[in-house]
Amino acid sequence: MKNVLITGGAGFIGSNLALELEKKGHDVVVLDDYSSASIQNLRGFRGDIFIGDESRLEECGSAFDVIFHQAAITDTTFRDDREMLRKNVDGFRKVLQFAMRKNAVLVYASSAGTYGNGKAPMRESQEPQPLNAYAYSKYFMDNLAKKHAKDLKVVGVRYFNVFGPGEKHKGKSASMVYQLYRQMAAGRNPRIFKYGEQVRDHVYVKDVVAATIRAADAKESGVFNVGTGEATTFNKVIDHLNKAMKASFRPEYFDNPYTDVYQVNTRADISRIGKALGWKPRFSTRAGIADYVAWLKAQGE
Repeated sequence: MKNVLITGGAGFIGSNLALELEKKGHDVVVLDDYSSASIQNLRGFRGDIFIGDESRLEECGSAFDVIFHQAAITDTTFRDDREMLRKNVDGFRKVLQFAMRKNAVLVYASSAGTYGNGKAPMRESQEPQPLNAYAYSKYFMDNLAKKHAKDLKVVGVRYFNVFGPGEKHKGKSASMVYQLYRQMAAGRNPRIFKYGEQVRDHVYVKDVVAATIRAADAKESGVFNVGTGEATTFNKVIDHLNKAMKASFRPEYFDNPYTDVYQVNTRADISRIGKALGWKPRFSTRAGIADYVAWLKAQGE
């Protein structure tokens, strides 16, 4: 890979991806409408930036080896289903068509949300059970990718619960790791749904970026889980934060208002990506939280 386009390249994962690819010597172009992004995320970025949505794809360049599609509405509580599907599914369709015209490899962000409350550890082959509009949009994107898998190499990276630098702008849809840290850094006990035993596969963005880059080298089209393979309760996340912050906050529990669309348990089976791409996470959840807390403190947060 040499010439790279990243849609949503000023967002959380997209900006981390852009900076890492540029560091590796690739020529990177970013397309982002800044509806869910931060200008601070691309501090130090030297490539070209186009402000807009998928309607500006042709303006971004005539030749790309790889396109990383990160642009999406990612708030799982977003209530406008029509807009969610328009932005995520129709936007992806335009990127697919563009990638085919440019004969580029396409790597796109899928989501563990497609599994819903299915059996864990979650495998790529199991039946999808999306619970909300966001998860449905990613499910429909996966179906589109399968439909076009013979027309181009299209690889989905099915992210689990990503956390790390560059997510502050996401507000209430930022990771629970970040939200709990902010509460604790402000001197407040962290608030979580009763009784903190819900489990998530919390994966650090540095590992997510490495897996996403590796996905461009997949031999064929397909979907790969990207997680740690660990199941960590929110109570344990607070323990990890306390250790990293040298603090002793206790959780405060409250009722979950999203029970009908809420994933109780996520945990990735990462054997497929390990076998096919030789990828495995460098950071455990605890190590990722420690690294993130150090970064947040260095930023004065």
